[in-house]
Amino acid sequence: MRKMSVAGNWKMNLTRAKSIALASALKDQVGAVSDVTIAVCPPFVYLSAVGEIIRGSCIALGAQNMYTEPEGAFTGEVSGPMLLDVGCTYVILGHSERRHQIGERDKFINAKLLKALELGLKPILCVGELIEERRAGKTEKVITTQVKRGLRRVKTAQMPSVTIAYEPVWAIGTGETATPQQAQEVHALIRSLVSDRFKSSVADALVIQYGGSVKAENAAELLAQPDVDGALVGGASLSAEKFVPIVAAARAARK
Repeated sequence: MRKMSVAGNWKMNLTRAKSIALASALKDQVGAVSDVTIAVCPPFVYLSAVGEIIRGSCIALGAQNMYTEPEGAFTGEVSGPMLLDVGCTYVILGHSERRHQIGERDKFINAKLLKALELGLKPILCVGELIEERRAGKTEKVITTQVKRGLRRVKTAQMPSVTIAYEPVWAIGTGETATPQQAQEVHALIRSLVSDRFKSSVADALVIQYGGSVKAENAAELLAQPDVDGALVGGASLSAEKFVPIVAAARAARK
């Protein structure tokens, strides 16, 4: 039976009231789902409120980022111990918007990933290419570099806590989506890279999510691909009406 995972990245959206309402709706509709891993990742300021709502359900709490240090004079940053303190299980690292809008580099992302693993958080490492890189035939090179650098110094025993999310940057928030074949090709590449870096059993057990304008209409076809183990959902995670069908597609893909 395949492992499947669906995480909702709420990005910088929703108010506190709307976040609570969405968390409540998700708890009611998929809070008892245990055959697919489900996580929601609201903005930092709403983590506690959302965590209170989903407590006791099968829905895990995740953060959208974290800093490399556990404490100190780092104004504006949020540490791993702080995330654990409010009940987080997951943390998204290396999201394309952090890479290309904020300017985060592979070395910094790797440092955060290592700290997350050290603290017991489960990182979702995001990788993906820009449209000009795909058009130039550089997709494999970009993904290979990001995966290898992102997993630098990660130990075999830590890999069960790692999820990798492939996000073609050109398909995030644009309405465009990689075809199932395009997604499968990159996911297979990622699994091959992990197999080479660790061993085949580690690669086989790795959950690789697809994140690029996933929605109810295309989720089933994407998740049917042999190396697509779930979804990192952006815009469609902002309403239960759109997110719940993606969870249902993931459940169907397990069978």
